[in-house]
This record gives sequence, C-alpha cells and structure tokens, in this order.
Amino acid sequence: MRRREFIVLAGAAAAAPLARPRASRAQQPDRVRRIGVLVGLAEDDTHMQERLVALRQGLQRQGWSEGRNIRIDIRYAPAGAPTQVLAKDLVALQPDVLLAHTVIPTIALQRESRTIPIVFVSIGDPIGSGLIASLARPGGNLTGLMTFEASIAGKWFSMLKEVAPQIKRAAFIGNPRTTTYEYYLHASKSAAASLAIELVPGPVENAADITKLIADSAHVPGSGLLVTPDIFTVANSDLIIALAARHRLPAVYAFGYLVSAGGLMSYGTDRIEEMRQAATYIDRILRGEKPADLPVQLPIKFETVVNLNTAKAIGVTVPAGLLLAADKVIE
Repeated sequence: MRRREFIVLAGAAAAAPLARPRASRAQQPDRVRRIGVLVGLAEDDTHMQERLVALRQGLQRQGWSEGRNIRIDIRYAPAGAPTQVLAKDLVALQPDVLLAHTVIPTIALQRESRTIPIVFVSIGDPIGSGLIASLARPGGNLTGLMTFEASIAGKWFSMLKEVAPQIKRAAFIGNPRTTTYEYYLHASKSAAASLAIELVPGPVENAADITKLIADSAHVPGSGLLVTPDIFTVANSDLIIALAARHRLPAVYAFGYLVSAGGLMSYGTDRIEEMRQAATYIDRILRGEKPADLPVQLPIKFETVVNLNTAKAIGVTVPAGLLLAADKVIE
C-alpha cells in the first residue's frame, strides 16, 4: 500500500533552487573538478552507501561523472572517528566544493576552511548550530539542506497517540553531542502537552544509557518512545529496535529504513531525494555560483512508513487512516 505525500514549504528557501540560468548549465568544464565528502557514518553503513549512489546519480544528471570531469574523495567519520583530522585531510586536497553530512562533520570542515564552498545535508538547525546567518542568506562559504524543521515533532507525537491512545508518557531519545537535541526537544514540549503526554527527556551517550532509558520506560504503564534524527541513534538502531520490541513499547522514528529494520513507524524526509538535491547545489557551485547566495533548502518531500508485523508483535493496532496515509506498509 503506497501513497506519496508531497509538502511544499513556501518561501525563497524552497523555491530558489528550482531556477538556474540555462546558459550556465550548458557550459562544459575544461578540467576535472574535485569534490570532497565527509560522512558522519561508517563506510559499511548500507543506507549511507545508497545515498552516495543517489549523489552520484544526481551529479550525472547535471553532466558530471567520475573518471570524466569530476573526482570524488570520501572520508567516513562515525562516532569515535577523528573527525577534525579527516576534515583537515579533505581540505588539504583543495577540492572545488565540499559535501558535509550531519552537524559534526560540517563544523569540522568549516573550522578547516572559510573559503572552500561547503554544502551540508542532514542538519536540523543550521542557524542554532552557528553554521549560517539565515536560511535565505546563509553568508560565508556554507549552504545546504535542512533535514527537518522542529515542528515535525508534532507529527511524531500525533502518530504515537494514534497507535497507542492510552499513552501518557514518551521518552525522547537522542545524543546531545551528535544532534541538535534541544532544537527538537523544545518543539516537542508543546506538541506533547497538546496531546496530554508527559515528555521525558532522554539524553543518551552510549549503549548502557539506551538500555537503561528504555527499561525504565517499560516499567511505567502507558509509555512510548520518540527516537530523534541522530547519527548516534542510527548507529545504535538495532539495539533501540530490539529493546522496544522486547519491552513492547510503541516507538516513532525519523527514518523509514529503521522501520524496514523492525521499527514500528516513521515520518521523515526522503534521504535519497535529499542527496539528489544536494547534487544540484554542488552543480551550481561548480558552475560559478556562491554558497552565500544560495538559500538553505527546506524539506519538500516526506514519507510515512509503518510496520504491521511489529505492530502485531507489540500488541498495538494501526488505525486505517494512518495506513492510508502511509507511503509504505510492511506486512
């Protein structure tokens, strides 16, 4: 059962990237251009590799292909990796443009260069993180794509209430060191209050923290989980999904592939599409445009994924309305 839901956010940030002079598109570069990529996940992360394939496909659509007119250098910086060292290594290659995935790699690259253009992806609050001045006029050498606006927390809470009307309490799981945790937490307070749900902050920094938080939630009747969009929670998703299933706790995730892996349900941006959009900004920069003049793009495409097998296993019923709204239902 599938249905695509397209949400177009008004404003220059969404509209500006659609227009580009045809003359610049027609220009063909005379030399091989270099693109540096710093990823906040491990090289063996299957879903990250799928996104990198989408990046290459997006570049090819713009006329750029490896071995002909571009070279792509990729470094991986999962939790515990020497991110700043890797950023320095990439900048030393003097690429024409850099792509930064998630907050920590973006900050690391910005520290190493204030002149090489940087396109960021998978960041929730680039202003609050101190990366840009504004969405419309980012300034400096950075621009990119926001993964989520904080208001998305309202959707996560409403989905949790739909599948578990008796829910009274929700733990908000995330690592403040690797994501803009407070950005989402602040927006979640009003969303939770409107549904009479007690919001329980759940900052975690290791597997032991995750295990304790979920076990403590399981001891309180009417509890559920909200898992923030965070490279740490993604890296520990197998543990979170397994513990939620063991304790029969309904949980909402930000990424559909975590539901395919056994999570209950998700609502979030299409990560493959995000990389294709990043390719358009890389293309524009390679053809002469400045990051400071390219508005940060707001998310425009969202997807809902539901796992009926997980719902049955933990004893919840997914209402028909939510099933009809889902882009993908696993059964």
